[in-house]
Amino acid sequence: MGLTQTEAASLVRYRSYDKIFRIPEDVAACYGIDDSLYRVLKPHIRIARRYTTAPQGYRPGRMVAEPLPPEQFRIDTVSARYLEAIGALTRQQARTFVKWRDTHPICDMAELRKCYAVSDSVATALEPYIIFSEREPAAPRYPIELNDADSATLLLVNGIGEKTAGRIVRYRERLGGYWRTEQLTEVEGVTESNYEKISAQICCDSCRIRKIHINFAPAPELQRHPYLTPQLLRRILKTRQLKGGWSTPEAFNEDNRLKPGEAARLAPYLSFAPPGGDDDE
Repeated sequence: MGLTQTEAASLVRYRSYDKIFRIPEDVAACYGIDDSLYRVLKPHIRIARRYTTAPQGYRPGRMVAEPLPPEQFRIDTVSARYLEAIGALTRQQARTFVKWRDTHPICDMAELRKCYAVSDSVATALEPYIIFSEREPAAPRYPIELNDADSATLLLVNGIGEKTAGRIVRYRERLGGYWRTEQLTEVEGVTESNYEKISAQICCDSCRIRKIHINFAPAPELQRHPYLTPQLLRRILKTRQLKGGWSTPEAFNEDNRLKPGEAARLAPYLSFAPPGGDDDE
């Protein structure tokens, strides 16, 4: 049959301990017989009728006289005794299933049907009562890019909660994108110490920034940007109306009397070319 000497000895030793193979799944309980080997052997296993007959006597409390009516249960925590009590599986099948489940996550019916202890008809009968656990999310691939991540992806960062993730996305929309990861400290709820915790898990692609066409953008669009204060916005609109716009960042900064810090943080978001010009590429 292709078994190794150790595997064959394991089967014989099972019988030598006065144990009886009553169902094919009992073979899988033998030491050294793994799932893949059992699947190869299963079509060739035959159990004589006299051995499949259930024993006449049971110890008190070891058998349920009438099957319990099934109720909803979680497949990842259900006990072998409950599966036996509702009549879904025999005692040995239930134990085999629990042993198999502990090493094979079950999150849907397709994965349940892979268990050799559960037949298709039993799986179909149990389906209305089974509660599956949610599949574990895939491990995040660090670093996470701030300008591409949605709220759910940001939650994978250790140190970012649900509220903070929403605030990061909303602030990104107002900015037009992050050009430095340090800008997260401007988001409500992200402290300096918290930023130090998450900084190694994030990165920032400044090429994704949505720029403002400062010579053409309407007032409502300019007003939404968090770096354009009401006072600065009034100066920009007034000067633009008088001069018609600016061709360089230096001229813009000089006309609007920007401080070096203000000019530096605003510069990545400004475009001085017409919409669709080379500055947008």
